[in-house]
Amino acid sequence: MSAPSSGRGRESMDSAECAPGDESSARFAAAWAHLLREGHGTAVLPGPLSHLVAGTTELLMRAHRDDPFDASMAARAGSLLVQHQFTDPQMMARAVELLQDWPADDDRGPALTGAFAAGWAAALRDRTLHDQEAVRRASELARGGVEKALYASEARFRAMFENAAIGIGIGDLDGNILAVNTALQDMFGARAEDIRRFSVDMLVHPADGPGVWESYRRLVDGELDSFQCDKPYYRQDGEVVWTHLVVSLIRGEDERPRYQVAMLEDITDRHRLQERLHFQATHDPLTGLPNRRTFFERLEQLFAAPEPTGRFCLCSVDLDGFKSINDSLGHETGDRLLSAVAQRLQVAVAPLGHLVARLGGDEFIVLVEKSHGRQEAAAVAQTVLAALTAPFLIDSQKLSVRASVGVVEQAVSATSPGAAMRAADLTLYRAKKEGRDRWTFFDPRRNAVALSQYAMSVRIPLALDRGEFFIDYQPLCALADDSMVAVEALVRWRHPELGVLGPDEFITTAEESGLIIPLGRWVLTQACEQAARWAEQFGPAAPRMNVNLAVRQARNSALVPDVDRALRLTGLDPGRLQLEITESVLLGPRDPALQALDNLVDMGVSLTVDDFGTGWSNLAYLRDLPVSGLKLAGSFVTDLHPGSDSDHVGWRIIRGLISLAHTLGLTVTAEGVEAAADAERLRTMGCDWAQGWYYGRPAGPAEITKRIAEGSRGVLPDTKSE
Repeated sequence: MSAPSSGRGRESMDSAECAPGDESSARFAAAWAHLLREGHGTAVLPGPLSHLVAGTTELLMRAHRDDPFDASMAARAGSLLVQHQFTDPQMMARAVELLQDWPADDDRGPALTGAFAAGWAAALRDRTLHDQEAVRRASELARGGVEKALYASEARFRAMFENAAIGIGIGDLDGNILAVNTALQDMFGARAEDIRRFSVDMLVHPADGPGVWESYRRLVDGELDSFQCDKPYYRQDGEVVWTHLVVSLIRGEDERPRYQVAMLEDITDRHRLQERLHFQATHDPLTGLPNRRTFFERLEQLFAAPEPTGRFCLCSVDLDGFKSINDSLGHETGDRLLSAVAQRLQVAVAPLGHLVARLGGDEFIVLVEKSHGRQEAAAVAQTVLAALTAPFLIDSQKLSVRASVGVVEQAVSATSPGAAMRAADLTLYRAKKEGRDRWTFFDPRRNAVALSQYAMSVRIPLALDRGEFFIDYQPLCALADDSMVAVEALVRWRHPELGVLGPDEFITTAEESGLIIPLGRWVLTQACEQAARWAEQFGPAAPRMNVNLAVRQARNSALVPDVDRALRLTGLDPGRLQLEITESVLLGPRDPALQALDNLVDMGVSLTVDDFGTGWSNLAYLRDLPVSGLKLAGSFVTDLHPGSDSDHVGWRIIRGLISLAHTLGLTVTAEGVEAAADAERLRTMGCDWAQGWYYGRPAGPAEITKRIAEGSRGVLPDTKSE
């Protein structure tokens, strides 16, 4: 009665010694000790068994916790088990499950399990090879010339043959199977007479490795004395058994080949473990699709040895609006939706022979390795979109999801894996930008433009540091007396390679990249500093300063602090600063960004709507916004034909907009005024201010200073900044 109690006490002691203070490690140590004692029974004496438990536990603990990870410790633990007769595959499977259930702080779990299994398998193989060598030596003894020695060696061989733990088969050089032992019969699930009806060349399996049968041919021809490999066989019940096969040649006294001996070790459990670990390393755990690593390996293989006329296709797929589903319904629902999407894509595209992989998030990709042209590429993209048309039933609710697809179809020799992926990403981005729920072909011209814009956006921070940006100012004049009442700050870029660039050439890129925030902050500060100089020099005669705000700036939480900092830094009166916001920024009465605009007006800064009439804004918003003016888009004036009468529909629209703005108490500025006749017509309609080449092109601070000093009216000479 005392023995069981002593065993449990030893398990507790093992766990305490191996992982003091670590609850999960203590549980593992106790479970490990229980597994070894239960799995081996009384085959090992209690003393050596306790040493084995303590030794293997310590090795696994160190492999689990030490940094860096040392695979040799786990491998040594597996080897020790084999040395102490722990060779049962079922016991090995339980040990692997126990290791996989042991939580780790990092991703070393699969590596620890694999190293342990590899150490166990290597030790078992060494032991098997030792047995095989003993069998081979016994076989050679059968060639003795003395009858007594021959009889004795045959008796020893027969005993070894019948009682060996590995499967053994003997055949002649024609491949006829002459004898098999009990272990081989159990391995194949067949009787000896059933196996003997086969010949060696009938034991072919589709998964046979390359060179297996070539090595066999060389062996029976006497060119090789032995060879070994991992080979699958079909059992009699149709199941597959994986073996480590060693085939040796038996020669006669004349050294001529006589027989062949095959020794087979059942490695099915080890092979399945390796397959499972390989699958985990090469497939996405959520969707089961090939992962990013597998996709890029396939892509690299495609480019490693391309056919002269080989073509390929990439379909980069990104779900539209998936983030809103994730945010509103939770990540668990989002994960289930991703799994359902992956299943549909696999069902739709994989039967066509194409690879479908998940790159991460809601991004998937399809690789067509032998494309037959743009028509096939378009068909694949259409198949992808069609697969997502029907709603998905997730947790008793129907969810609809669409996708954008960027398609690249090219000759393999014309590009590289990295360039192909960049092209696919840019094309996908264009598909989303053009409306989503669509597929778009790669366009080399647009790709070049996108790359140029990217290069430009990368250089903007450096250009700010190097002082490559500068500001020109364009006059705004009162139509009543042609006096200059304000100037608009227009940023330019003195690019070292491309020359002077206007805002139309880089502002959009700056907005899309987010660099408009630091660039806009710089423009605001510089413009306020110049306006403060003019105010100090000319007093009330100095013009007000108009500064454009990009959409991203207007919705940036730092807008009010940035404006306040610029005013305090330069000492400019807030009343002399007017910020121009585009019509696309017009906010509804409940928009949280509206509070920032109200705060600016409370500071004394005025706001005006720029390019009014180019969008589809709700006119009612003008009533609720804290703006004091609007600027009619230049197209209203410049699109009118010279000499068109005042009843022309374009002029009637302008007259209506002026009337609407005055009803709301807003000042109206007309842009694009290039002729005296247009200025006069706008004056008669009651327009307040005008801006355009008739009143002056954008000019540097010196030219504007000169005009203020002269108090000139009318047209500013055709000047350009240097």
